Amino acid sequence: MTIQAPIRWGIIGPGAIAKDFTRGLKDSRLGKLEAIATRNPNKPGLADDFPGARVIHGYDALLADPNVDAVYLALPHTGHAEWAIKAAEAGKHVLVEKPMALTAFEVDAVIHAHKKAGTFVGEAFMYRLHPQTQKLWELVNSGTIGEVRAIKSSFGFQMGKFIPDHRIFASELAGGGILDVGGYPVSMSRFIAGASLGRPFADPVKVSGMARLNAEGTDDWAAALLQFENGIIAEVSCSVFVNQDNMLRILGSDGRIEVPNFWFADGGREGGDGKIDIIRNDGSRETISVGKQKHLFSFEADAAAEAILAGRQELTAPGMTWADSLGQARALDKWRADAGIEFSIEKSNRRINTLSGRPLKSGGTVIPKRTIPGVNKQASAAALGFEDFRTFASGAILLDAFWEKGGNIFDTAFIYAGGYTEKLFGEWQKSRGVREEAVVIGKGAHSPLVYPDVISKQLTQSLDRLQTDYVDVYFMHRDNLDVPVGEFVDAMDAEVKKGRIRGPFGGSNWTRERFDEAIAYADKHGKQRPGALSNNFALAEMLDPIWAGCVTASTAEWKQWLKDRQVPNFSWSSQARGFFTDLAGRDKRDNEEMVRVWYNEQNFVRRDRAIELATKLGKSPIHVALAYVLAQDFPSIPLIGPRKLGELDDSMNAFDIKLTGDQVAWLEG
Repeated sequence: MTIQAPIRWGIIGPGAIAKDFTRGLKDSRLGKLEAIATRNPNKPGLADDFPGARVIHGYDALLADPNVDAVYLALPHTGHAEWAIKAAEAGKHVLVEKPMALTAFEVDAVIHAHKKAGTFVGEAFMYRLHPQTQKLWELVNSGTIGEVRAIKSSFGFQMGKFIPDHRIFASELAGGGILDVGGYPVSMSRFIAGASLGRPFADPVKVSGMARLNAEGTDDWAAALLQFENGIIAEVSCSVFVNQDNMLRILGSDGRIEVPNFWFADGGREGGDGKIDIIRNDGSRETISVGKQKHLFSFEADAAAEAILAGRQELTAPGMTWADSLGQARALDKWRADAGIEFSIEKSNRRINTLSGRPLKSGGTVIPKRTIPGVNKQASAAALGFEDFRTFASGAILLDAFWEKGGNIFDTAFIYAGGYTEKLFGEWQKSRGVREEAVVIGKGAHSPLVYPDVISKQLTQSLDRLQTDYVDVYFMHRDNLDVPVGEFVDAMDAEVKKGRIRGPFGGSNWTRERFDEAIAYADKHGKQRPGALSNNFALAEMLDPIWAGCVTASTAEWKQWLKDRQVPNFSWSSQARGFFTDLAGRDKRDNEEMVRVWYNEQNFVRRDRAIELATKLGKSPIHVALAYVLAQDFPSIPLIGPRKLGELDDSMNAFDIKLTGDQVAWLEG
């Protein structure tokens, strides 16, 4: 349905900031207030605070209202991601009060939902759209104070007393200063650093943060240093329990710029005159004012409306673009991490639902199921590796999405992230109640500790982290040719007899000869045969090991061996680590690892053919490369390692491709 001006706004969360937005709409050229949603429609004062608006009982009801075009989301921080995603699912455009979500992973999930829905989503830093901000960019970019060298900015106030359950302090509500007010000096510093480089914003190359934490574990006051690629260092501070001067200072080689209360344009909540003081090195001063104009919040309302009416899905600079919001969230994540802040609402005992606020759903069919020899439950055609995540809340987003698409094989290892991957998965499977449906891969005995007695000791620790009493598949992570293979078979067979390995075991990065020797030993001594392998396998052959001790199974000899024995291979780097993307090319030699590991003419011919076939199929070469691994005539299970929901969704394209035997042979050349 085509939307026409004025944009009919609905508000979710009728608090103080929503009242400001309502006043801003009165000065808006392109918007009007249509309705507000509240869980307490009998709350006194709603009619006075939101004149002319229909009062709707419940947030879902507002999202279902056909007379609402766009939603202003003004809930506490913890509700931003959930309701922004639900708005996308309902086909509603959304302006989300800052922060867009609690972390960069959540921001990415919000953007991903709106990208798929074709709807607008923007982060509501109201000051970014005020004329004062654009004027600042022009002054900095034009060299008014010479080369910018440092930025100092603060935003702090003092609450009367510590109230543990108040949204300003409560961990359950993501309280503290960093997310509530710290985002303003961070976003402005990134904006000014960008202006010095001629860009809409710049992301810091380094963030170092600290904070004073209260009894809730949230920050009463905090500070951080941000370093940018051109040498600018920004000092930012925030507080909810300390009054600060709330001044922006931009220090340059020829002088400085000072702006008080830049987020209010040096006025009240409705905005001020937008004064900018320029103090040159000789002591002379100049004051520039953009003048009192419309209500401060009217600018963001109109900017969002312009985007919606133009069919754009994000704000344009100086508003917060999607890339800007992601960079902002990453900087705040680092500040929080350095300060040791993890909100109680982010922990596994509280985050028992998906980010959209709903229970995890089983039965997804995007990823097909298959039978893997030795595994006593149906398993997905691909396995998920997730060793890059460092918090439960971030990792759970991807784990939930993979599960809901039908994925149920999870690749963990004793060594990944010092054991954190196992811990994260253990918390996830416990909170979701999916252990018996999941296929868990455990790995141990990585170099240099590749000895038989290590297997049991590390498996004990792994099972404790995983919060389970068994793994479904077990691999030794490496091999040690100085140890007779029978000793390793005995050690793994003992774990089978204890019930701690309930499916196949085998080796990761083992040679064919060693595996055959292990099978022969098991048969001779009445032990369980090694029944699975986890070697690199991809359309591109690994020419040189990525890491010491790695083994590829991509050669013709390996393929024949796997076919003859029907040994399942769980293929790591199954898409050749970017070789089938634009990162590679015969003339692209800046990536040392890629050149060393994958570059030869045979692999480039295969890449050329993957590109050709992908063009015919309307897919990407990376999809063809993954489909190749899936199309083998032996049990071939690729391990995929997406970091974001978009990457996970992109991988799903491979399941649409059913390669014939002739196509597989042609791709191989």
